[in-house]
Amino acid sequence: METELRALARAREWYGPHSSTATEWVPEALLLAKGTTTVSVVLPARNEESTVGDIVTVIRRELVERVPLVDEVLVVDSNSTDATAERAGAAGARVVAQNAVLSHLPPLTGKGEALWKGLAASSGDIVVFVDADLRDFGAHFVIGLLGPLLTDPGIQFVKGACERPFTGADGVRRRGGGGRVTELVARPLINMFWPELAGFQQPLGGEYAGRRETLEQVPFVTEYGVELGLLVDLLELVGLDAMAQVDLGVRVHSHQSTAALGRMAGQILHTAWTRLERQGRVMAAQPPARTLLQFGLDGQASLMNVVVAERPPLALLLAEEDVA
Repeated sequence: METELRALARAREWYGPHSSTATEWVPEALLLAKGTTTVSVVLPARNEESTVGDIVTVIRRELVERVPLVDEVLVVDSNSTDATAERAGAAGARVVAQNAVLSHLPPLTGKGEALWKGLAASSGDIVVFVDADLRDFGAHFVIGLLGPLLTDPGIQFVKGACERPFTGADGVRRRGGGGRVTELVARPLINMFWPELAGFQQPLGGEYAGRRETLEQVPFVTEYGVELGLLVDLLELVGLDAMAQVDLGVRVHSHQSTAALGRMAGQILHTAWTRLERQGRVMAAQPPARTLLQFGLDGQASLMNVVVAERPPLALLLAEEDVA
């Protein structure tokens, strides 16, 4: 109990000095602080033709042409079957096919794979990740994430915080209804095992940024556990004081079905388990089951694999390839 209380007190102590809002950061001031630092914005995208072009357009207009904070806008096309790649390219992004990056490696699937490939394919000293399904996107998402990194050399990673409303089938937007997996799975896990991270409001949010040299030192879970894995691994690598969060305001995006959220929860639980094992905090005679049995509205059962694969730290892989 004493250790738990100390960790929670540490989270509260961290929260104030390491939290800000996007509106606090002025692009022109950040441009002066930027100096020779280069910035890449990476969007992992799978079948996001309705939104990815608008996001790229805003970034290029506001942060490449008007105030040149961003040096590269990269879209990783994650095996889309729609016009995602075409829309992103037409809007001015550099588009790479997920499986074409480090193509000598066996291909894997999932959001984390697209993020890792985006890190490998991009060139910026700072890498900003933005989900490609955002609606009502504003340049402040990128500006806010860059603020702490460009003005404080001690900050290595910045996570976006936001309000996540839920838009129902009737089209009505309801406050506080989004982030169901966060509240039901991720936040309880974090408070149970890594309470120092409890101050992060949206631990599973897809908007975050980090210094390349730091991001290349941690593994990337290839599926939906990637955000939790990054937070836990970065806490261990750089410590809480090198991490910050920025309130980005309201984040509107598409919602997944309950069944899909269940599979996501399973992947997050597996990710937490692997971290606990590596830290020597759990021991088991056999690993957790790899499958999740779900039932549809018609009562039909389906068996889904929720085990998570993992890419190694990019710096380690590149060093091994240089030696070879």
